[in-house]
Amino acid sequence: MNNLPADKTLPIHILSSCFKNTVATYKFYWFFSIIESIEKGNHIIDKQSLFARMVANAWYTVNYFNLSFGVQDQFQNAIKLIIEVEGLGIDEKKDKIVQKLVSSDVKETIKTLRHFDGEVPYRFLSPWFSSIKGNKQDIYKSSQLFANDCIYAVDEHSVIINPKWITYLTENSGILKAFCYWHLCLYVQKRNPNVPDIANKLFKPPHRNSLLKPRKEFWDIIIERTGPVKCIYTKNLLNINEYAIDHFVPFAFVSHDLIWNLIPADKSFNCSKSDKLPIFDKYFDDYFELQELAMKTVFSYSPRNKLLQNYLTILPDLSLLNTLSKEDLKDRFKDNILPLITIAANNGFEYLY
Repeated sequence: MNNLPADKTLPIHILSSCFKNTVATYKFYWFFSIIESIEKGNHIIDKQSLFARMVANAWYTVNYFNLSFGVQDQFQNAIKLIIEVEGLGIDEKKDKIVQKLVSSDVKETIKTLRHFDGEVPYRFLSPWFSSIKGNKQDIYKSSQLFANDCIYAVDEHSVIINPKWITYLTENSGILKAFCYWHLCLYVQKRNPNVPDIANKLFKPPHRNSLLKPRKEFWDIIIERTGPVKCIYTKNLLNINEYAIDHFVPFAFVSHDLIWNLIPADKSFNCSKSDKLPIFDKYFDDYFELQELAMKTVFSYSPRNKLLQNYLTILPDLSLLNTLSKEDLKDRFKDNILPLITIAANNGFEYLY
């Protein structure tokens, strides 16, 4: 994703350079929002709507996945402020967020969105005007003449796409968004080096995978063979059809449904647990007891069960399961779980008390 489609009449090399030496996420979300607006057929775009779309595009990454954009980046702080003052949920639909922010009369929201005006519209154009050093008004004036075949003109209220660029941006919108997301992913990964699955945390997934398979093909088998299991949180006994599937380390952090992170839990408690972290010293022992029971039961009765393969990152040779000591197996689970909980806590996930 380092190269964009060529065009003999346009300075594509300048567009390609826009994300070099980037120290904040503004440019990524600004450009992505412009392309989205062009896809809707808009070529004269109100800046307020672009700022609102920037926030909406980063909403899930900041509010749900708790990724860091770095110390210098104030964008995530702005989003945290907006979610508080506007009363929006972390899982709001993007169009609703945009509509809410565009029409908002909340002073804090208006002030926050206006702050973006001083950060990104003219800075994104700076590669086209390298001789104009950080002078916002001079860049505005030059852009209004479409000097140097710049990608858009900008004034106090609007962004006007350069007619020379409209066909290119429209026909290559998918590639351009992928290009933008690729560079955003590299940026965010650098600032969250220990967080898994960064690429899938840059947008809201269309849906969560069903947990029916781990329930029917794994935990139901265990309960059928060994009897009800105990919820590690409430200590209630759980029978078939009487439990929810819980992500021990929140899905919002691990972003997967691997069986070593899934346990039966009391239905009502699971709803209230939400995306909170379990306190390791309080819950790990009981979590491990459930997982050990699960591994050995399924391996004994159904050694070809495909879900057992989820444990290979913990125990690469499952044939050792019955010869490995309990303490050794427990240490392997501990080495897998404890770093995840620690890193998630450092990234802002709250603990369950």
